This record gives sequence, structure tokens and C-alpha cells, in this order.
Amino acid sequence: MVEPPPNLSDGHAAAAAEPDEWTDYGIEQIIGNLLRAGVLLAAGVLLVGAVMYLVHHGLQSPEKYYFAKKFQPPPHALRTVAGVIGAAFHGSARGIMQLGLLLLIATPIARVMFSVYAFARERDRMYVVMTLIVLSILLFSLFSGKGGG
Repeated sequence: MVEPPPNLSDGHAAAAAEPDEWTDYGIEQIIGNLLRAGVLLAAGVLLVGAVMYLVHHGLQSPEKYYFAKKFQPPPHALRTVAGVIGAAFHGSARGIMQLGLLLLIATPIARVMFSVYAFARERDRMYVVMTLIVLSILLFSLFSGKGGG
């Protein structure tokens, strides 16, 4: 655990998180804020999609619900990143919900990308290489569809 710098006790917490100081504590603060922002954004997008879906399908009988039927995979358009983004921007409620899930998946990827930048700024080549390997595995899993087995 990284100890906060001594100036935090006198109310200068915001100044300690400034990227200009570029301390371990400041980097952890940025990463924490990045993860919080990503989760809140994903939850907001998911909520919008869920409300839209319920407005359109909330009064249908339960046997017509998508999840009440025998499991069916999502339509082909919602199985790729480009398809999900396209469906979301065309106002599809299911596309917007899928975009929320995609944002939730992208949040830790953004964290790893920021870590690459932070390690590079600290000139820690070994961690840059290791983090780039992790990032490439994450991106390969996301875009190839071969990550889950």
C-alpha cells in the first residue's frame, strides 16, 4: 500500500492527485477515478437502454420476453463491437444495453492502457513490456471473440 504524501492531511488532496506530481499515490488516484468513471458511465448507458427496452416491451406477456424463451444468442449485429456501436447509435435499446456492457468491459482495458503510459513515463521498461503483453491479450480477446473458451 502506498502512503499518501504528508500534505494530504492539511486539505490538499486534490493537489496531490494532479498528474504533474506523478507520484505513485497520484497515479493510483487517477486509476481509481478512471475505474469509477468507467463503471458509472457503463451503468448509466445500461440504465438508459434498459428503460428504453422496458418502455417498448414492458407490457408484453412474459412468454414474449427474450430471456423467458429458451436461450437464444443475440442477433448477429450485436455480436461484434462495430455491430453493437452501430445498433446503439441507431437507437436500438438492446444495442444501447450491449454498449453499456461493452463500456464496462472497456473500463479495465483503459486502466491497463493508462498503466502502460504511467510506466513509460516512469521509464520502467520491464513493466511497460509486461503491461503491453496484458493489453494485447485483452484486445485480442475482445476483438477476436476467442477469449472465453
